Amino acid sequence: MKSSPILRLAVKYRIVSLTVVVGAAGAILWFTTPHLVVQLLFSAFALAIAVVVAVGMVKDMLHGRLGIDILAVIAIVATVVVGEYLASMIIVLMVSGGKALEDFADSKARRDLSALLAREPQVAHLLEPGTDKVTEIAAADVVVGNRVLVRSGEVVPIDGMLESKSASFDESSLTGESMPVERVEGDVVLSGSINGLSAATITATATAANSQFQGIIALVAAAQKNRAPVVRLADRYAIPFTAVSLALGIGAWIVAGDPVRFAEVLVLATPCPLLLAAPVAFMGGMSRAARNGVIVKGGGVLESLARIRTAVFDKTGTLTHGTPTVSRIAAQAPFDETTVLALAASCEKYSSHVLASSIVAEAGRRKVALLEVTDSSESEARGISATADGKQVRLGTLAFVRESDAKTPQQKIEGGELAIYVAVDGRYAGVIVASDPVRENAAETVKALRARGMRDVVMLTGDAAATAQHVANSVGITSVRADCLPVDKVNAVLQLTDRPVLMVGDGVNDAPVLAAAEVGIAMGAKGATAASESAAAVILVDDISRVVRAVDIGRDTVRIALQSIWIGIALSLGLMIVAAFGFIPAAIGAGIQELVDLATILNALRAVRDRRAA
Repeated sequence: MKSSPILRLAVKYRIVSLTVVVGAAGAILWFTTPHLVVQLLFSAFALAIAVVVAVGMVKDMLHGRLGIDILAVIAIVATVVVGEYLASMIIVLMVSGGKALEDFADSKARRDLSALLAREPQVAHLLEPGTDKVTEIAAADVVVGNRVLVRSGEVVPIDGMLESKSASFDESSLTGESMPVERVEGDVVLSGSINGLSAATITATATAANSQFQGIIALVAAAQKNRAPVVRLADRYAIPFTAVSLALGIGAWIVAGDPVRFAEVLVLATPCPLLLAAPVAFMGGMSRAARNGVIVKGGGVLESLARIRTAVFDKTGTLTHGTPTVSRIAAQAPFDETTVLALAASCEKYSSHVLASSIVAEAGRRKVALLEVTDSSESEARGISATADGKQVRLGTLAFVRESDAKTPQQKIEGGELAIYVAVDGRYAGVIVASDPVRENAAETVKALRARGMRDVVMLTGDAAATAQHVANSVGITSVRADCLPVDKVNAVLQLTDRPVLMVGDGVNDAPVLAAAEVGIAMGAKGATAASESAAAVILVDDISRVVRAVDIGRDTVRIALQSIWIGIALSLGLMIVAAFGFIPAAIGAGIQELVDLATILNALRAVRDRRAA
């Protein structure tokens, strides 16, 4: 039989439950026994809890974490010693209840991260080959090539290609896009998206284990476990706050000549603002980032993002789309553009060259029929020789085609363009010019980062200098290093002096440099797994402007965390000064401190909310 939610909460927060029980017992004894019995009961219980808290504090210190509960322990002991046993019980309730308050705020801040985990698909509806018969199998058992039916409102279990004529998908948890996205036959469908009103059939292009949603789940799990910045941020203020509080308490005691005054000050000096503000704000910032399509692996990343001084970008797939497109075709008579494209696309159909898919795609866009190809051979980094429709075709670099026709003219191209020459039966036939276009918002992103205090913006790329400089000029970057191997990129980042450094990349070759920077951000929508795993944050949508949004979220989060800490400290110090003059009794002061904690938490929760500035 399942236990009730109240019983589960009572067991989970045992000290809170015991405090309430002891308090209720004391209230009953107050009317039936001498008050000394109640005092002994409350004092003994409070001291026992002080020992428990102190032991935990010492364990934290042995593991390198500052035990900032020392003020609470001192306050409990002080109130017991001076006979303010009711205040002792309130402090115990406050300290133990602080954990419950933190859990509540933490769960609210984690909501968007946890939503991704909760939506992990477990089942897939497999369409048997050649039939419409549906078999329900585990999502993990789907293999590449399987046809899967996704019913209305269901989560897509694997990455695939849409087989239906059209369908609508909610990709908000993956990309942050709030509106449903329309897909047509042949489009990519992402695992983790939610199907719209009509059933859709997709062909699996990856297993569940290798699908994008599983990668996101792994990133979310890692992000939820990393809470290092909470300790660091609290450490900065714990020792000064403790010293000032003790000094105020001791000073009040000396001036008043009454140890009760020390207890009255200390009950208002509990460290809950330090304990609660940072974790709540950082989890809120991580949740907000997830809603905006950025998975941040721990609050420490947000703290580093808030302090970034240098931004470094890879070129291909980061500042550019990473998918070259055919910009123009120049044919040499008697050949025409259609013939040149048909021959080139037919030969490139099974090529692994980076431009092959672009040429084939252009043929498809122009509805050019592909020809039968035989005797195809590829010369690495030079070109392809093949027989297409009975004609001897050679395409590739200028030097490669000139081996067939020495009179092949050199095509004039702009920066960022690449020419693919074509010869047919030993005669120059034409040239196909392709380019990898710069992202439309890349220049705006670079400008926005400079406006946020990036003193230097750098581009590192393995491409040739001319191409790299053309892209850099287009986006407003003046510092460029071209012809870089992965190790060159790492060395370049390590040599940067204006730190912390933000590095943005997308490919396997970017993994080492992403790990070398203080904050590595992987363009994970189409990027490699290695890059995503080595990065500190992953952008789930193919939009470079999310880098700026991540920086803004980091700054907002740290600002709100610090603001919450200072609100708590300022209120506590103000109340301690009032208490030092004897105007706030210990029991009332302990209750007031609960309101300070609540104000701190509510302010820290603002980190969850999106603002126009981000």
